[in-house]
Amino acid sequence: MSDANNSTPASTPEHSAEHAAASVSETFDATQWRAVAGFEDFADVTYHHDVSGRIARVAIDRPEVRNAFRPRTVDELYRALDDARCNPRIGVVLLTGNGPSPKDGGWAFSSGGDQRIRGRDGYKYSDDETHVDAADQARSGRLHILEVQRLIRFMPKVVIAVVGGWAAGGGHSLHVVCDLSIASRQHARFMQTDANVGSFDAGYGSALLARQVGQKNARSIFFLAEEYDAQRAYEMGAVDTVVDHDQIEVEALRQARVILTKSPTAIRMLKFAFNAADDGMVGQQIFAGEATRLAYGTDEAVEGRDSFLQKRDPDWSPFPWQF
Repeated sequence: MSDANNSTPASTPEHSAEHAAASVSETFDATQWRAVAGFEDFADVTYHHDVSGRIARVAIDRPEVRNAFRPRTVDELYRALDDARCNPRIGVVLLTGNGPSPKDGGWAFSSGGDQRIRGRDGYKYSDDETHVDAADQARSGRLHILEVQRLIRFMPKVVIAVVGGWAAGGGHSLHVVCDLSIASRQHARFMQTDANVGSFDAGYGSALLARQVGQKNARSIFFLAEEYDAQRAYEMGAVDTVVDHDQIEVEALRQARVILTKSPTAIRMLKFAFNAADDGMVGQQIFAGEATRLAYGTDEAVEGRDSFLQKRDPDWSPFPWQF
């Protein structure tokens, strides 16, 4: 018989779920998610699939520094997002930041690049936590956040930014490049701090923002670097939905599940059609590539391939000239 003063409570499913949720984020419902195998080496990012295996949740996990990203964070973001991209069952990705901060209880989506490790030639892998050789020139000064932005932009899935707190600097740009943004009414705060720290996002972070909120609003956001809240972001068109903080991931899952009821091909082609106007020749190439892939599935394309392999003239007579 055990001593009641020294015994530990028996583990129950409810207790385990509560512990798992607490170890990820206060808004994280552990009953809805499963950690993805093969990513146990992650230190800065958590990666989960929902219980159906059709929705991914990728979260920056550095709440003590407002989810600022260092090179390791960005590399892990890319790995998780690319894994979701390559998974044919995944249709929607939720991108968010875990929290709150254990230091002050503050919430953040991401506050952008970690300025503590920014040097004259960029962001350093060789900080105290990663112990990477500073002489490794292949990694020197590189912060691959632009590659992450492009991955989000070109991924044939819907990416939803779940903004539970600060979205500042590079974190502001990260939410801008997502397809949809949901913001916490109580805690979401937006601020483009680039000009305050001698940095600037002259790509999607500024140009795409101007498409979303208009030129004057975008210039004000960058030039003044003033804080604005979720309601103001909604009024300008920078976010789609504003909800109470405790409902933010509930709403994100709801929207994801609605999207999953739609045609995957239609969603993919619509995303690339929306992108094409702003992405120039690259956007045109991606849209055309997806259109070609659709064409490959037609009887007409099969006839073209088979006639070539059989060394005969193709018979196009069954296929009308569409009007």
